[in-house]
Amino acid sequence: MGTPPESDGRVARPPLPSFALEARDVQKRFGEVVALAGVSLRVAPGECVALVGESGSGKTTLLRAFNRMVVPDAGAILLGGRDASGLDPVRVRRETGYVQQEGGLLPHWTVLRNAAMVPWLLGMEDAEAWGGEALDRVGLPQDHFAARWPRELSGGQRQRVAIARAVAARPEVILLDEPFGALDAITRAEVRDGFGSLRRELRMTTVLVTHDLHEAVELADRVAVLREGRLEQVAEPGRLLSAPASPYVAALLARARLGAGRAEE
Repeated sequence: MGTPPESDGRVARPPLPSFALEARDVQKRFGEVVALAGVSLRVAPGECVALVGESGSGKTTLLRAFNRMVVPDAGAILLGGRDASGLDPVRVRRETGYVQQEGGLLPHWTVLRNAAMVPWLLGMEDAEAWGGEALDRVGLPQDHFAARWPRELSGGQRQRVAIARAVAARPEVILLDEPFGALDAITRAEVRDGFGSLRRELRMTTVLVTHDLHEAVELADRVAVLREGRLEQVAEPGRLLSAPASPYVAALLARARLGAGRAEE
């Protein structure tokens, strides 16, 4: 991986797959607990889909199935049209951006080394240059932050480093598991807005797990509502707000003080 050469217009590029990510009737149990009960979901290239629902609804299980951290008991996961079961799980994880709630930075590595981790693991030339560029993109100028340690950063800054690490190798897909949940309200809004701009700039396919319906409506092109391992509704935010598909979805929206009127503002 690296900076692509400029095209002279004579080489035809292969067509993009219709879907960057696809779950086909995916089922997963953990002991007696049914985490996913036949979930099917497609995510188009460059699209952002938010997975919402109560705790235990299967959001994180589905998210982690997309980078092979979870292996389905039945059904199939397709990545760029390829069956994930035939792909090297380590390679899949390194080529997929992933941000967890607490960031997961290595405390004994500097900020720059944390940000450059994935390019380094992928054997990319000038890994630190890729990491430094990512820090600049998330609003942490490398001249000021590269040599710092994670313990010297605020919570919001640490999460920005985690996002920088996830995007440093310019992955086509990024997965986020409650990435803003541990932040205070003001910092959360700042980091969330910055990520939204970055995602659009880099045109990354994104799956976002969140408990916050306001966040889902603001960031996502479509919202997928899960309940006890099943999809209740998948819709664009305006459609979700104006036409909830079930009493459960309507109740979630009411609790979040979202509804039909909001979609028309």
